[in-house]
Order: sequence, then C-alpha cells, then structure tokens
Amino acid sequence: MDKKYFEDLAAGLRVDVIKEVYKAGSGHPGGSLSAADIMTALYFNEMNIDPENPDKADRDKFVLSKGHAAPILYAALANKGFFPKEELGNLRNMGSILQGHPNMHKVPGVEMSTGSLGQGISVAVGMALAAKMDNNPGRVYALLGDGELQEGLVWEAAMSAAHYGLSNMCAIVDNNGLQIDGKNDDVMTVNPIGDKFRAFGWNVIEIDGHDFDEIFAAFEGARAEKERPTAIVAKTVKGKGVSFMEDKAGWHGKAPSEEEAKKAVAELGGEW
Repeated sequence: MDKKYFEDLAAGLRVDVIKEVYKAGSGHPGGSLSAADIMTALYFNEMNIDPENPDKADRDKFVLSKGHAAPILYAALANKGFFPKEELGNLRNMGSILQGHPNMHKVPGVEMSTGSLGQGISVAVGMALAAKMDNNPGRVYALLGDGELQEGLVWEAAMSAAHYGLSNMCAIVDNNGLQIDGKNDDVMTVNPIGDKFRAFGWNVIEIDGHDFDEIFAAFEGARAEKERPTAIVAKTVKGKGVSFMEDKAGWHGKAPSEEEAKKAVAELGGEW
C-alpha cells in the first residue's frame, strides 16, 4: 500500500470540502474533515463500486448515516467519477443535485437519503439483511457520528444486525468527541463506544481514524469476520487538517470566510 498516495487523496478531498462549504456559505466542515481518511479508504480502495455501472447488482453499498457530512461524501463521489467535479461548486444551491443532506433520487452513487440521525444505519441493516437473503456478495458500510449514538434507533439497529448475523455489514463510528452543542461527554456521554457494540454482539475494532495502515487493517478484519457485524470505532479529530478548525465544536456547521478558506486550503497543500 502506498500510504502517501492515500494521504494525498484525502488532503484533496479536504480541500474540496473547504471550497464546497465556503462557496455555499453554509454546511458542515468539521465532521466532513474528520471523516476524510475513512472516506478515502472506502471509495478508493475498500469498496467494490463502479461509477460507470453504479447500479451493478453485486456492488458494495455505503450509507452516510451522519447525513450532515454530505460535503465529504460529495467530494469522494466526484473524485471517483460519479459526477463532474464542477458540480461541487453548487452545494446547497437551489436546483442543485447536491443539497445539504444526500438525496438518493438526485445524486449518482448515493444509496440512501439521510439526515435524520439513526435512520441511516437502520436502513443499512435492512440492506445487509436483504443481501444475505439474496446471497448477494455485496457488503454494506455505514458511517455514523459519535453524537449520533445518542439516538436510541442506533441501538435497535445494532441489536437487529447482531441477531441476524449480518457479517456483511460494517459500521464505522467517526469518534471525534464533539457535536453541535459541544463535547459529547458534556451533552450526553456515549462512551465506552466499543464496549457498547460488543455488548450488542458485534465484532469491534478500535483504531486511529487518521492512520491508513490501521484503517485498511480494520477493513480487512471486518471482511474476515464471518459470523457477526463489525463496528470500527475510529478515533478522529474534528476539523482534521486545518489548524484553526481542529477539535473545535464551533466548526461543526459553519462556513469559513474567504480569508479562512484560503488559509485552510493552503494548509492542506491545495490551490485556491
């Protein structure tokens, strides 16, 4: 594995996120940046997908359960070739396919419209169960925010996935420790995340969500598990890659000014 190659890809996705949100004047940069390395690994190495044939029957499916992090999903899809990169400049515009939360009816490559927290992983469980029943080899991946784990619906889904032995399902928790109102531990603690999933019968892998060696090893471990669903708890930094955004809850859902956007792009090694 060429680790530098994936690090550069992730930096490029982060640049796209900054530009998307700046141009839109609104959006969610913090949790998009924290998930960039995971999304890079998924879309450019892990998942069996084909932008030329996005509906192929045996494809892997990805559900962005934390739908507000749409900018990083759009960046990944555009760079993978599902739609032209120029479209990224239309985030949240009236009539654009790229709205504040993903729309499965408008955006190529989006498997499920998400935004109401907890519903994405629940639908992903249904997808994985259907694949099992159909003997379809496609795997299902769902990315959750850690604040999202405060939703009871998440744990109903977790219970169902374990009950049905959905070893073809992998949930990834973007564990950056922050949500819109501040620290998770201050709002409503979700820890210990790994132990909770273990108690629900999942295979659990805990990693540094910014280390590609650990990310790829975790996905390999998930594929090797043949009896249970896997939860990858990825410790991340909100706003990762941009010094003034890192670990700041205020950047959960705020657009940068032009000066801030230019500084962020420069820090990420991109061009304005």
